[in-house]
Amino acid sequence: MAQGSVRLGVDIGGTFTDIALEVAGHIHSTKILTDHDRPEEAILKGLHKAAGEAGVALSDIAIIIHGTTLATNALIERSGAKTALITTEGFRDVIEMRTENRFEQYDLDITLPPPLIERRHRLTVTERMNAQGEVLIPLERAEVEALTDRIREAGYESVAVGFIHAYANGVHERLVREVFEDRAPDIPISISSEVSPQVREFERFNTVCANAYVKPVMASYLARLVARLKDAGTTCPVHVIHSGGGIVDVETAIQFPVRLVESGPAGGAIFATHIAARYGLSQVLSFDMGGTTAKICLIEDMRPKTAKSFEVARTYRFKKGSGMPISIPVIDMVEIGAGGGSLAHVDAMRQIRVGPESAGSEPGPACYDQGGEHPAVSDADLILGRLDPDNFAGGSIKLSTARAEHALSTDVGEPLGMDAEQAAYGLCEVVDENMANAARVHAVESGKDIGAYKMIAFGGAAPIHAARLCQKLGIDEFLVPPGAGIGSAIGFLLAPFSFEAVRTDHMAMSAFDADRINAIIDDLTEAAEAFVSEATGGGGLERECQVFMRYRGQGWEIPVDIEQDRFTPADAANLTTLFEETYTRYFGRPIDGLEIELVSWAVKVSSPTPPVQQITHLDRQTDATPAGARRLFDIATETWGDAVTCERTALVPGDGITGPAVIVESETATVVPQGYEATVQSDGCLRVRLTASKGA
Repeated sequence: MAQGSVRLGVDIGGTFTDIALEVAGHIHSTKILTDHDRPEEAILKGLHKAAGEAGVALSDIAIIIHGTTLATNALIERSGAKTALITTEGFRDVIEMRTENRFEQYDLDITLPPPLIERRHRLTVTERMNAQGEVLIPLERAEVEALTDRIREAGYESVAVGFIHAYANGVHERLVREVFEDRAPDIPISISSEVSPQVREFERFNTVCANAYVKPVMASYLARLVARLKDAGTTCPVHVIHSGGGIVDVETAIQFPVRLVESGPAGGAIFATHIAARYGLSQVLSFDMGGTTAKICLIEDMRPKTAKSFEVARTYRFKKGSGMPISIPVIDMVEIGAGGGSLAHVDAMRQIRVGPESAGSEPGPACYDQGGEHPAVSDADLILGRLDPDNFAGGSIKLSTARAEHALSTDVGEPLGMDAEQAAYGLCEVVDENMANAARVHAVESGKDIGAYKMIAFGGAAPIHAARLCQKLGIDEFLVPPGAGIGSAIGFLLAPFSFEAVRTDHMAMSAFDADRINAIIDDLTEAAEAFVSEATGGGGLERECQVFMRYRGQGWEIPVDIEQDRFTPADAANLTTLFEETYTRYFGRPIDGLEIELVSWAVKVSSPTPPVQQITHLDRQTDATPAGARRLFDIATETWGDAVTCERTALVPGDGITGPAVIVESETATVVPQGYEATVQSDGCLRVRLTASKGA
């Protein structure tokens, strides 16, 4: 077989490792329980299984694209390397003092998240830059050499360097790296002027600390993975998906591992964006629910919403401000602890709580019968008839109804005087409301009316919960694409090679300097192209540019898309107009009489992607032939009823299924409640629409 026609996408999640092997345009998929101690083992196991089913040799694979939660888990679990932070004298406690923002305004006993690096591991040197990048206090090499020797002797495994105003001039940070490369070359070093050259010290210092903290872990894992894949018979390069939704090579991933923190969810957003473009949908809610978390992303005009910072490891009910800020380009989404493995309990107020704790893959939900004793969302789905105990994960896992009933009765039912079915109903309503509330807040924060959106549901658990979520959000239609259960892994295969370079350079509009702006854009373009060209060979690269702007006195800025290649002094007026138009879309109207400021610039360079062939919706033409029937609980009406079951692989375009029904496949199942109809589209998507008024 021609090597170029075989590609592999691999997504390691908290519960399952998803494999998508594309052979001549056809996807062969499988799910394997994640091995948390040796994540590469699940990849090898799934790869051999998928390749065997597809009838291809591992040497036929042309490219492997990988996404992983390993960096995220290391930050959440605080299981990274022994890391030292070197910073400017007097700023040792920036990452502990945080900002004046309080995620719980009226809590007098508020507990702030502990800094990633303890105070005793934070070291200082005498140096200082001003905000214009001018040296106020030069850095003496001898001081750095002495500090380097101390760090080497103390046994540190990684070093982060974050100096005040290094985003404006990184010469002092580069000097520190130079000394380490000379005197301690075995200690990896991360400098903020390369990892995140953006204004705001707290966020920048946290980002470079996170990069250094996970760098040895990711370097070790990726090296093991590449070696194991080569030993298994692959000869192709391994690439990694980053948080911005593009692909980078392994070397870049090792250098900037913090950019991998949201790699899996980014693949899901790319997958949903591709489906939205195929159907010409301008307003889409991407709903990705896996085994550990649920991710919700807004897609406007076939482009996912992006940001240049986000939070990881939120410690207080997933509230904004309670986590660790990371300043990197990222697809903007809300992520909550609501997955098939999310555990439920009854709190002191006799309320059912679900997540963020997860059963993961070890031991998994109680119904997996692998030692799990506490009820998870999957246990409730099984009891309510949504899952087939004999055909879960392609039949690789036999589910135990008795185990699920016992866990639900013990942990939820008995404290509240409920039986297992009532406990399952309550658990599902809580987790669905948690997700709906997260989606509402995300939409409101973006100034959007979520009821006007269509939903694209994927991930192992999303098609099961999509209809109820739509009922709660007032959405009348959702799509379940082919391969929905491994959507993120398929999204990896659709992603371009890309890298986004960001830099802060503060400028008032009244002091608009076209030459300075052109120089910044040239530098950022050159930096981004260097990463992409190395992987693609260059040629035909596409460039996107944004400037982050605000009114003087505002604390945060908004992104403004720009298309032109070069600026002239006359473009100040054009940029002002673009900012006011963008500001109006966000907040309703511009503000007269305030000075406008340009804060940061971002340039994204990508390899070209093939055009998406648009298709039109297909109406129902035939009635699908049921494969069987089962009892299904309708949460909206709180009643049991008979539902038909259909095998998705047996359906053809134009087939229609009237709810109540369950459409089953190897990696997930789509629940079609009463009052809904599912129609198979020409590309295999399930279009599920509300056909009758139904209360929520």
